[in-house]
Amino acid sequence: MRGKVKWFDETKGYGFILSEVGKEYFVHWKSIVTASDRDRKFLVQDEAVKFDLMETDKGIQAINVIRLDPESN
Repeated sequence: MRGKVKWFDETKGYGFILSEVGKEYFVHWKSIVTASDRDRKFLVQDEAVKFDLMETDKGIQAINVIRLDPESN
């Protein structure tokens, strides 16, 4: 699935992604995929991402989130 970051708070470590069909999904920093485990895990408002969805006890969340153009930020 693809979408754009609606907002992400680096201090709190979470935010929301807006899918191409207009649904919002919660995202936690642990669900962001980076090239190395040492890379900082964050998202930037309005950047394009692709992601999977997972049902949790708190609802559907975005997981395996990949920043599509991280060099531009």
